[in-house]
Amino acid sequence: MKLQIQNSFTAELPADPNQINVPRQVHQACYSYTLPKKPSNPSLIHASTEVANAIGLSQEDILSADFLNTFSGSTIYPSTKPYALSYAGHQFGNWAGQLGDGRAINLTEVVHENKSYTLQLKGAGPTPYSRTADGFAVLRSSIREHLCAEAMHYLGVPTTRSLSLMLSGDQVLRDVIYNGNPAYEKGAIVCRVAPSFIRFGSFELFASREDHVNLKLLADFTIKHHFSHIKKEGVEKYLAFFQEVTQTTLNMIVHWQRVGFVHGVMNTDNMSIHGVTIDYGPYGWLEDYNSTWTPNTTDSQHKRYRFGNQPEIALWNLYQLANALYPLIQDAKPLETILNAYSTNYEKEYLNMMKNKLGFQIKKEQDVVLIQSLTQLLERVETDMTIFFRNLSNVTKADTALTAFNAIKDAFYSEKDLDKTILEDWHDWFEMYSIRINEEAISDFVRKEQMDQVNPKYVLRNYMAQLCIDNADKGDYALLNELFEMLKNPYDEQPNSQKWFAKRPDWARNKVGCSMLSCSS
Repeated sequence: MKLQIQNSFTAELPADPNQINVPRQVHQACYSYTLPKKPSNPSLIHASTEVANAIGLSQEDILSADFLNTFSGSTIYPSTKPYALSYAGHQFGNWAGQLGDGRAINLTEVVHENKSYTLQLKGAGPTPYSRTADGFAVLRSSIREHLCAEAMHYLGVPTTRSLSLMLSGDQVLRDVIYNGNPAYEKGAIVCRVAPSFIRFGSFELFASREDHVNLKLLADFTIKHHFSHIKKEGVEKYLAFFQEVTQTTLNMIVHWQRVGFVHGVMNTDNMSIHGVTIDYGPYGWLEDYNSTWTPNTTDSQHKRYRFGNQPEIALWNLYQLANALYPLIQDAKPLETILNAYSTNYEKEYLNMMKNKLGFQIKKEQDVVLIQSLTQLLERVETDMTIFFRNLSNVTKADTALTAFNAIKDAFYSEKDLDKTILEDWHDWFEMYSIRINEEAISDFVRKEQMDQVNPKYVLRNYMAQLCIDNADKGDYALLNELFEMLKNPYDEQPNSQKWFAKRPDWARNKVGCSMLSCSS
């Protein structure tokens, strides 16, 4: 196994001079050198061949002892020195101070085909940023991260990737929903892959400590290596950087809303400067369309990170990044201009996304009303988001309102809830929808084809992940392999996978892991 190593982050940015691996405050450093803890009996459960190929590895490499040892943390790859990142953040709207990689250790950077990647082990042991935690991860949460990161990629959602999922051979103590009943679970390690793991909180840490020297070093490094197309200098360079982070973050949120993904814990330390989904913890997928739903038990009271609030939280987080970058710019007005444009730009991008979901190409002023009335209708009774939008493409221009309604009625969890008033409102909506699609020049066939490319048939529903976890706990990984392969083609019909195109089963409605998840998930 041969990787093309590049250690620019550790070569160009300041290290923590203290190499004692105990929880502590780390000052004037971007990272701390930290070795993974050797697992007792590592074994490979699954690896993504596509991610392996992206970093220059083959299928043969995946099956090698070197792969197992390197990506389980058993051995350190030659010419590398693993490290944990230092950063801070706002958690649930409150300043938390220094946080850092508490259960993640960056192995190295690699280059392949002129692209740079950082390889990071999640769950490989404690770091100086672990605080009161042990730095390990369990099979349950590791399966969720491995499957979802790759599922999101194939959905077209910006995301970190997952190279491998391994068992450590060790037991890890966890309290699944923080109810005072901890239990031992199988330990596991995921290798995450991203351009870098620099976060909003990376800049917040230095700004909060008024360490403007290292704040500038980090910003200059980030732009040089990850935004090298920015050719401006001085203040304009940092503004261009912030503008791009704002736009890519906005794009990511629009994709989340498109597929019904709820991150669950959008703290500023969980926001990537690359505008990619990072840190798959208590995430979830909308089953019924419910803008107030959050999967995170920690957020169950205030629902700060609920589905419908994700666009606003992204903006709030961008404000915190702007505050962190302000010392490099010394002028609030251009930052405010970028931030003020976010809401307008988001509404425009959201409208375009929803028009695509509904099969509209031409611009019509009434589309805003049609979309708003639809989302209100979807919330009146439990309506499966994925099934509704996927089946909507089966509606034709010739259909009556009743025929069109029948095309999507499988999306309702209980037809008994559809009283006369709601049925009339749906009838009225489909009357408007019929008029609207008849204004389009494209054929029913083309419209369906286009809609089916933005409305997935298969997503990683919460109960599917839990079934996979339950089987894996018994050493059965067949379902994991099946789901992984299916989720690589989420927009295809895949007749052999039709059973997964179904509403959430009743047993999963309130089951831990399916509807309720904690930050240990």
